[in-house]
Formats: sequence, structure tokens, C-alpha cells
Amino acid sequence: MTAPAGGDGRGAADALVLLVDDDPGARKVARANLALEGFEVLAASSGSEALARLAESDPLAVVSDLKMPDMDGIALMERIHAVRPGLPVVLVTAHATVETAVQAMRRGALHYLTKPIRYEELALVLQHAVAQERGRRDLVRLRGELERAVGFEEMVGTSPAMREVFALVEQVAAADATVLLRGETGTGKELVARAIHRRSPRRDRPFVAVNCSAIPRELIESEFFGHEKGAFTGATARRVGRFEQAHGSTLFLDEVGDLDLGIQAKLLRVLQEHEITRVGGARAVPVDVRIVAATNRDLEARVKDGGFRDDLYYRLDVIPLRLPPLRERPGDLPVLLEHFLRSFAERYGRPAPVPPPELLAAARAYPWPGNVRELRNLCERAVLMGWAAVAPILGGTAAAEASAAALVDLSLPLLEARQRLVERFEREYLTRLLREHRGRIGEVARAAGIAERNLYEKMKAYGLSREDYR
Repeated sequence: MTAPAGGDGRGAADALVLLVDDDPGARKVARANLALEGFEVLAASSGSEALARLAESDPLAVVSDLKMPDMDGIALMERIHAVRPGLPVVLVTAHATVETAVQAMRRGALHYLTKPIRYEELALVLQHAVAQERGRRDLVRLRGELERAVGFEEMVGTSPAMREVFALVEQVAAADATVLLRGETGTGKELVARAIHRRSPRRDRPFVAVNCSAIPRELIESEFFGHEKGAFTGATARRVGRFEQAHGSTLFLDEVGDLDLGIQAKLLRVLQEHEITRVGGARAVPVDVRIVAATNRDLEARVKDGGFRDDLYYRLDVIPLRLPPLRERPGDLPVLLEHFLRSFAERYGRPAPVPPPELLAAARAYPWPGNVRELRNLCERAVLMGWAAVAPILGGTAAAEASAAALVDLSLPLLEARQRLVERFEREYLTRLLREHRGRIGEVARAAGIAERNLYEKMKAYGLSREDYR
């Protein structure tokens, strides 16, 4: 039988499916039949093994037996959806009842099949599941792109330094020359990279970003260049790396100054040869990528002390662009405040709070170590919690007095006043953990001692996004 084709024209041959069944014989037969239908199958013998497989791979659908000793299929599906919301799950059982089927569908199953399995039917169900999941992921990506596709609107400023940045972006965007963005954390380097991409001929392809400092050293080559199935322990499926994902588009290498010398040499070769080789692969794959790199490190000093290759530095530093820290453009504070306050007020359906004069004076004197990102976060806090929640950070006697006076609202009933204090504490607590762990959800959840699912719920309630802290 011809392998099913995905709804976007891609065949099932590149569709990874996670198969879960505690019966070795049934697992072997199902795996063989699905492979004949063109699917790549990753098998697990229990719910716990399936969750472990899920943590190290990226299947587009799951097929699970309903009755298993350690965890039934519905419980497994709920665990899967807690970490991969929306991932299609097909449940299979030899003991079908109408009630069980209805329960499975209500709890989130895409489809429900009975044994003995008709593999042509299962292949059609999986064809639909894979196409649905690919479409959902594309929609999520496009929504993210649209939310960020705002021209210079998020890069607000009227100072001479910012006008120079805007002019240079317009000047270099149409070329394919490599751009090296310099600036402290929070100055908006990724916003500038996206603005360059949106003004380039590559704008119709998805912008691809990678934070070089956030990837473990042993995984970065696979992250950049991808790997073949079986290239190393845990490589259960072929993976396409960031360079291939960015083919025909723009690749943003954030914190490029943190790369070690080994990967620097391989990155230099890619920039020279315009081709990559996947880990464990033998064939060179051509890539057409426009590089925008960023760093808050002194690369010249790193070159001198041997921590950064000079030949790579000169390859990256074709068009240098420095982003000024916020303390160097205090005249932009009023327009930035107005922009962020209006934006968050619209998001949360609240009036935009007017900053009191004493707080604006404190903001002008404040050094802004987190730059525009810190200002943005404080504006969101002000919209949700009032200026009293912001004043202690900016400092100043008047600000501190305002904070102390507003700490407890005596006009509220006791329980409501206490709830407000708890919400303020939780939001500040999570904000600090997100900042400390640079938005890494797993680390924040472990530090807070709560489940990732609960953390996501609290972040949503308080308007926190991990992207703001990466």
C-alpha cells in the first residue's frame, strides 16, 4: 500500500510516531505494519517508558494500548498532554465499550480503535493526526511570528542613538551580509534581528533563533547541524538542525560569544562552505542562511585571550551594530513608559496607570541593569499591581513611602486584602526565579517546588512569559 501523505505534501516517511504497548508480540506486529505504511516508529513497553521517550524525542502522534499495568492509556494521555498540549493520541483496546470510548474522546483522545487492529485504518487515522499536528505547530509558529512582526514598534525611541540604529537596520536589511549586534542584556538585540529579517528578501521564510548559551555543550553540534538516527545514545530519530531549518531564511545566533572553540571551528566552516554535515552523517547538505549574531561579551578581548577565534570574529563582524543601554538614552524613558503601559493596559483590559512625578524622577536616576526588558517587565507589573509594586525597585524616599502606604489596602475586606498580598508575593517570587534561571521552566519549577503545569498556570495568571527572561 502506498504510504500516506501528510496534508502539507510531506509523506509519512518523516513522521515519527510513538507506539506504546506492554505486549511484546503486539508491539512487534504493530511496529512492522506501521513501518510498512511509511511511518517511523518509536516503541515503548509502558507508560513510564513512553514518557521517557517523549522527553528525548519529538513524535507527531502517539498510539497507545488502553490497558497497561503501570499506567492505563487515558492516564498516559493526560500526562502527555500536560507536557505536550494538543499532541494527537490514538487509543487502542481489546475490551471496547461505548462508555470507555466516550470517556477516551472526552478526555482528549483523537481516535479510539479496537483490536484486532486494521492497519490500513490506523494508517489513515495517523495520516490525519500527523497532518493535524503539523498544521497546529505551523499555526503556533505563525502566531508567534505575527505577534512579533511589528516593525520598529517594539524598538521605541527618539534619541539620536536609536535613530542611528533604525537607519542602519533599513540600510543593511536587503543585503545578505552578516550582522554582529553588540549590546548589554535586555537592549533588544533579538528585536533588531527580527526587524532586519522582516525587511529582507527572506521575510517570507520563518525567522530561526537559537540561544548559544542555553544549550548544553554536548548537544550544541546536534542543535546547530542536526543528527542522523543512531548517531549517539538517545538519537532515536533523525533531527534537522537549526541551519537546515533556516535554509533560505535568517538564523539569529544569540550570545555567540559563549560558544566554545570546538564548535566555533565548525561554525566557521559552515560560513565559508555554505554546507553542513549532520552528526553521524556522511553527506554534506547545502544551506543558504543569512546570519545575524549577537553578544554582550567583549569579543576583541576574548580573541586576545584565546577564547574566541579571530577568523570567526572577522567573519561575523562584517556589519557591526551597537545597541545603546537604556541609561545612555534617558530621554527615551517617557515614550517607552507610555508605549509599554498602553500595550499592557490593552492586553489586560485595564486603564493605563500614569506614573507619578517622583517615580519618573527615580526612573531617570535608576541605572537600569536589565535595560528595556527590565522596564517592560516593570510596566507590566505596574498595570497589574500598581506603582507601589514598582517603586521599591527604582528606589528613592518618596517611592519607598508610596510602596509602604500601598502595601495593605485597608479599604478592602480582610480576605481580599490578604489575597492581593499573596498575589503580589507570588508574582514577585516567580519573576525573580525566571530572571535567575533565564526563563528555563524546568529549573524554575524545581526551584519553586511545584509542577511545571502549575507553574505555567501561575505564569499565565500573572502575565509572565519565559521569553522575557531568556
